[in-house]
Amino acid sequence: MDAHVVINMPFEASTPAIARTRLAGFLTVNQAPPQVIDDALIVLSEMIANAVSHGSPDPEGTMEISWAINGDLLELSVKDAGEGASLKPIDFDEDSLSGRGLSIIRRVADRWWVDLEQGTRVNAELVISHR
Repeated sequence: MDAHVVINMPFEASTPAIARTRLAGFLTVNQAPPQVIDDALIVLSEMIANAVSHGSPDPEGTMEISWAINGDLLELSVKDAGEGASLKPIDFDEDSLSGRGLSIIRRVADRWWVDLEQGTRVNAELVISHR
C-alpha cells in the first residue's frame, strides 16, 4: 500500500466513518501501533466533521482528505473550499454538545495547524514511534 494517500470524498456527514475505515486499513498494513491508530482515527474524524460543519464543499461537492507516513510521523490533512473564520480551539466541559473538534485535535495530535492559502486545510501530525 502507498505510504501517501490523497482522496476526494463526499462533503457529507457519513464521510468520517468511511475515511476512518480506509485510514485504519492503511495504518494496519503499515504496522502502526494500536494507540497511534486509535488516536489517528479520532483526529481524522474530528477534522472531517469540522469541515462538514463549518466549511464548504469544492465545486464537485467533495473535500480532499490525505494521510502519509513520513519517517516516524503520520501526517493527516483535510481540505475544504471554505474560508476559515475562527479556527481556534475552545475550552469545553463534559456537557458541551459542540465546539470540541479543534480542542480534541489539539489534545490528541502531537502537532496541528491550519493553512488558509486555498480554502481551509487543517493538518495534524502524530508521532508513530515512541508510543
